Amino acid sequence: MLNSTGPALIRYETPEFLVLRPGSWVLCAVSGERIDLEDLKYWSAEFQEAYRGAEEASAAMLAGGAAKLKKG
Repeated sequence: MLNSTGPALIRYETPEFLVLRPGSWVLCAVSGERIDLEDLKYWSAEFQEAYRGAEEASAAMLAGGAAKLKKG
């Protein structure tokens, strides 16, 4: 049986996301913080990333994805 309290595997679409593997949370691509699925409101279908809030989402979009933010 799958552990639904662990991380979910998500495919981010527009305007919804699809749960590929059940779980209760994902990680913010910018901060690394856990985001409960019921609180997930910001993500990028282009970069396949989740974001904690508008600030993280905006920063990642302007950088061309969270990975580019981390490179400096």
